[in-house]
Amino acid sequence: MQEYWEQPPLVIASGQGGWLTDVEGRTYLDGNASIWTNVHGHNDPDLNAALQRQLGRVAHATMLGLAHEPGAALAAELARLAPEGLSRVFFTDNGAGAVEVALKMSFQYWQLEGRPEKRGVIGLAGGYHGDTIGTMAVGDSGFFHERFRAWGFPADHFPAPICREWAGVVHEADARESLAALEALLREKADRTACLILEPSVQGAAGMRLQPPGFARSVAALCRQYGVHVIFDEVFVGFGRLGPLLVCAEEGVTPDFLCLAKGLTGGYLPLAATLAREDIFKTFLGSYESRRAFFHGHTFTGNPLAAAVALENIRKLREWDDAGALPARAACFGRLLEAAFAAHPHVRELRHRGLTAAIDLMPAGGGEYPVAARAALRVCLRARDHGLLLRPLGDSLLLVPPLCLSEPELGELVSRTLRAIDDVLPDFQSHAQRS
Repeated sequence: MQEYWEQPPLVIASGQGGWLTDVEGRTYLDGNASIWTNVHGHNDPDLNAALQRQLGRVAHATMLGLAHEPGAALAAELARLAPEGLSRVFFTDNGAGAVEVALKMSFQYWQLEGRPEKRGVIGLAGGYHGDTIGTMAVGDSGFFHERFRAWGFPADHFPAPICREWAGVVHEADARESLAALEALLREKADRTACLILEPSVQGAAGMRLQPPGFARSVAALCRQYGVHVIFDEVFVGFGRLGPLLVCAEEGVTPDFLCLAKGLTGGYLPLAATLAREDIFKTFLGSYESRRAFFHGHTFTGNPLAAAVALENIRKLREWDDAGALPARAACFGRLLEAAFAAHPHVRELRHRGLTAAIDLMPAGGGEYPVAARAALRVCLRARDHGLLLRPLGDSLLLVPPLCLSEPELGELVSRTLRAIDDVLPDFQSHAQRS
């Protein structure tokens, strides 16, 4: 925090498309989609109109015992978008909340089924599912969570697979050790395990760690075999970020629970959803005295303004999907990244899939930067001078642009990132060597 405190504050006044403007009139390309949420750009006229129409009707009405039109319509649309069988929708207002709901539903399901001993959770090494106490417990991100580990309930983790790809082609993929470790864990603990949680295809906050095609499907198959619920956390990867509207649909997998957020409203408003299978939903039905109901709810659950915007966002995404727009943009982004960074002397590794990328930085010649050097942060701060907003993760740069960027704008994103790296790292290394 100290480094940011020492910088002049950057206060945003307005936005248009993939660009933000500060109170001094300087414009910036939004290279992290306002923390991985923005889809159609800032100040999108269609999303604005949907918001304004709903604002003229009702801004908020609770879904605790009531319903409203945009909420009901959105639940139906999400069920249509998801793989067959995910027919029930529970709204919350952030991704961690959606994950907490899935975890609690799985836990309660097994109690209602007379299996209270099934309360364990399995996650993938390096996983990140949010910063609430429950989501930190099932995650495995020491960078974010280690300080709070003592407060969490115990969870098991299995190793991530190996996957390296570039230019859209997988060059190395090995999930054998990962899947073998998972099966060994299930063989030992399935009778005491409620659920497994997985970010399918890409682990975002782990540094855009890639999974081989079909890995999520294999994980789900093992969980089915051993009678353990599968939760897919598509908070980050859903809604076109990797190309398909939903990764689980592309993989041909129906998880027991599906968690959605970030891109759900196109980056406009906080809204999240947890989808569940019909048979799981029916387990919670019963009289009040039976205490089978899922007693959980947030004040702004299913907010009508957010739901109306989400419906318009999905309509526009379907148009892009029909036109093949997102795969074309992703291919362009990949070509630009490979040309700029694949052989760069300060890039240890480049990972990208869809419209997301991680650039791991290193000193020329190899080795590691000292932790106190904050090399990636220095690059991000210099990028502001070039009109680009980026976020660091350790010594990595994460590029997660709005999905609406044109090919020339994607070129600007890559070229400005390259310029910031070339401005900072050679001089930074020379200074470090002299000192």
